[in-house]
Amino acid sequence: MSNNSRGILYAAITASLWGFLAIALKIAVQDLSPVTVVWFRFATAFIILALATLIFSKKDFSIFRKPPLLLFAAGIFLGLNYLGFISGIGHVSPASAQVFIQIGPVSFALSGILIFREKVNWKHLVGFILVICGILLFYSEQLSMSGSGGRDFTLGMIMILSGGVSWAVFASLQKKLVRTYNTNQLNLFIYGLCAVLLLPFASFGNFPHLQINDWLLLFYLGLNTVLAYGSLALAIKLTEANRVSVIITLNPILTFVTMVILAKMKVPWIEPEQFTFYSIAGALTVLTGAIVVILAGRKRRS
Repeated sequence: MSNNSRGILYAAITASLWGFLAIALKIAVQDLSPVTVVWFRFATAFIILALATLIFSKKDFSIFRKPPLLLFAAGIFLGLNYLGFISGIGHVSPASAQVFIQIGPVSFALSGILIFREKVNWKHLVGFILVICGILLFYSEQLSMSGSGGRDFTLGMIMILSGGVSWAVFASLQKKLVRTYNTNQLNLFIYGLCAVLLLPFASFGNFPHLQINDWLLLFYLGLNTVLAYGSLALAIKLTEANRVSVIITLNPILTFVTMVILAKMKVPWIEPEQFTFYSIAGALTVLTGAIVVILAGRKRRS
């Protein structure tokens, strides 16, 4: 298998992991507070990555001796991304969360223009307009269906959009940091930092009452963090970053399809999704706009 094919495979793994993530988080917050779930994700991810680093690359622990200030900021913004997304998902459906979070990669692409002084072209503008119009269409349609829960839906959307922008800031900071440090070092420090910062706010009162399925779900969420970002790093290393970005941007499609299947199965542990023609059109417009923005500078960068 060529490097390009392997890179596409790793990108597909990341997209699959993120496609199921919103559904898993929606279930997890039924029994635990959002902060507690996020803390558990970071703590589990840090332990797994630290053990792997201890076995395969002990020198990466040197990042803890004198970490740069930018790395602290990157960790804080990734933590805000996690908190914004999971807090918002308590008020909106998993598929809706996946639509709104697309503001993250779009904001990151546009940050290249503002921060890294990349050239803007008509594709940037068209893509950004499509994303905004798609979000407005999707929001208005889902809001009309939410009835008296419209306020909660709006709050959830704002939280998720804030989480997406936080991810864009994190990604911009990491773009600078990877010039000096490898990805494993950065992730190791960030996971550990977030676990320590969130520890005072986590609530462990419900832990003794969790069932085996709840614990398996929590460990899956922690493992998801390690595998998704690890696969993403390998994908970017093996193939074009823009190609990887397009593949992982399509992960909401998996969420939509999964939620439709779960609704058909009438499972009792998650509320079924309701989509109209206009809400689906809005979601597809958001994804199309995100892909256009991501590909806007492909020719120049390549």
